[in-house]
Amino acid sequence: MQFLLDNFWDLSVTGLTQGAIYALIALGYTLVYGVLRLINFAHSEVFVTGTFASIFVLHAFGLGSDDPVPSAGMVVLYIAAAAVGAMVASAATALVVERVAYRPLRRRNAPPLVFLISAIGASFAISEAFGVLVDRNNVRVPNLIEPQTQFHLFGASVNNRQLLIVAAAIVMMLCLDQFIRRTRLGRGIRAVSQDPDSAALMGVNKDRVIALTFILGGLMAGGAAVLYDLQFGVTRFNAGFVLGIKAFTAAVLGGIGNLRGALLGGLLLGLMENYGSAIIGSEWRDVVAFVFLIVVLMFRPTGILGESLGKARA
Repeated sequence: MQFLLDNFWDLSVTGLTQGAIYALIALGYTLVYGVLRLINFAHSEVFVTGTFASIFVLHAFGLGSDDPVPSAGMVVLYIAAAAVGAMVASAATALVVERVAYRPLRRRNAPPLVFLISAIGASFAISEAFGVLVDRNNVRVPNLIEPQTQFHLFGASVNNRQLLIVAAAIVMMLCLDQFIRRTRLGRGIRAVSQDPDSAALMGVNKDRVIALTFILGGLMAGGAAVLYDLQFGVTRFNAGFVLGIKAFTAAVLGGIGNLRGALLGGLLLGLMENYGSAIIGSEWRDVVAFVFLIVVLMFRPTGILGESLGKARA
């Protein structure tokens, strides 16, 4: 406990950084669930696709894992290119998963259990494909940002990498939230989420809306992948397994189907993990995360915010 009290603000900063990544991945789970009432367990591998795609883009620029940090101007170019590559790759993967694993089942009115099995199968297929591609080895990320303290918050140092991750995640989530609430396509997503049959009678193309939902979730996962690469500097073919479960936990914690709930759940989960590991040890980090979820759901079964995507206000 004394360690937590002595390092409270440092733990808060690192917890918010990790939580921002959880929140971006959680958006994909909450979007798909809000529209289809489906838990897309392949979404963690959509994220992993982005982590590898960003590295491949950086390698295409000639950057190696042992190269020195580039100049500031080139760093902006490299991160932007990696982000575009990761987001496009993740969105394309999400769309393929929807077309191959889910759409045929929807047309056959398959039961929910079949969708779940298909999601798990797609998850393992993508993960194992990357395992074969990289021979199951860790893949290092070229070093783009050397952490440098930018300012202090109540005694805790905030470096440029942490600042970029949190700021980028919040901006992406705000853009998605406004897209869903204020655009015509966003209204279509909310309409299908609330009542798909009535939406179809009003001229909304349900298949197109569902495809758009998967694409949006993939874009958010791709953005999270770039931030993950910047933060940890390495990825693996199975990097999405635990991280995907944590992101799903964040979505449920905030209120599954609620975009703002995903943000809140991700940030809270990152904080609680850090606080809990400071008290009882880092080896208990994952235990703390899931116990925290259970405690919250005991008192708030619908999650902290609990409002579904279909009931979101314009």
